[in-house]
Amino acid sequence: MQELERDLERALRECVYASLGVEIARLEALPAGLSTRRFFRITTRCGQPRTLIARLDAPEDSAGRPAGAAPEPPLVPIQRFLARHGLPVPRRYSGDPQQGIELLEDVGELALADAVQKADAAQRTQLYRAACSLIPRFQQAAEPSAPVTGLLAFQRKLDASMIRYKAQLFCTLSLPLAFGRPARRGERECVASAFAHIADECDRAPQRLAHRDFQSRNLHVRWPSDGIPMLAVLDFQGAFLAPPEYDLVCLLRDSYVEIPESEVQARAEEVRPQLPDAPEQKEFWNRMDLITLVRKAKDHARFVYAAHHRGALNLREYLPRTARMLRAAAARAAARNPRLTSLSALMARLAEAPCAP
Repeated sequence: MQELERDLERALRECVYASLGVEIARLEALPAGLSTRRFFRITTRCGQPRTLIARLDAPEDSAGRPAGAAPEPPLVPIQRFLARHGLPVPRRYSGDPQQGIELLEDVGELALADAVQKADAAQRTQLYRAACSLIPRFQQAAEPSAPVTGLLAFQRKLDASMIRYKAQLFCTLSLPLAFGRPARRGERECVASAFAHIADECDRAPQRLAHRDFQSRNLHVRWPSDGIPMLAVLDFQGAFLAPPEYDLVCLLRDSYVEIPESEVQARAEEVRPQLPDAPEQKEFWNRMDLITLVRKAKDHARFVYAAHHRGALNLREYLPRTARMLRAAAARAAARNPRLTSLSALMARLAEAPCAP
């Protein structure tokens, strides 16, 4: 392991010097998340930039996507596309594709998840309004005109196979944790049937570019002297097409920051008419809850997997919050559509206490 780390440091030093002509003074590993990628903050000895972020690709965790699905597309095409459309994504300095190294702009250490913990009520509103305002800008971005290079984000979507995969993850990982036994056939069929209905609803919706993981850890905040927050968007490599509510669900029904439902409704209603499709209120809130179910079911299962199979025990603290969101969304969805009553009853059995190690 030590030899591996020495080889890694050597590769980073060589890449930074070859790309930018500067030497590394300090190398700091950044906390890992659900992804298997690794990140380092680099401080240089002199010259510019004074700091930057090195992103190191790793073999993708096959549990993160359906069997047979293609891995995430490369970073550079979507980074260039979003930057060209004025989205606040980190600048790419250079990299070494052979080594899986990307050298990116350092947008600071303050994630939205941390910023809102320190903010007063007015600042919190300001931060979430700024974050929500980015979602219509993502959706207004169109694929480049001729010559079309085939940006893969526009060839990927939240489809039935992906939603079915989320159902399988939830049944395989979350239900056994909740019930202390493997999910029974009837329970699996209940989830599969409900998620198939949600897939149909999503397929009928408008399809817009979505970040796919537009949550508070992937938005970083800077507070300039004028007091207006500036946000930078990270981890957009998995962008795909989805209903217009998808990124709002990621942001406002976030496992890392719990937002009162009154605030969720206020921020969502502010941005709803700004979306390119300006969804009608009833269908908008129906899809908000349906997407919450598939998104949070996947998140719950991934937290269980990371805690119990990868040893990331710190992620257990997000399970109760995620369970609460699942229970609430299922109850609202069942009140609109009786065919989801059985799913709501199943979700109501999810524990809100942290799981044991």
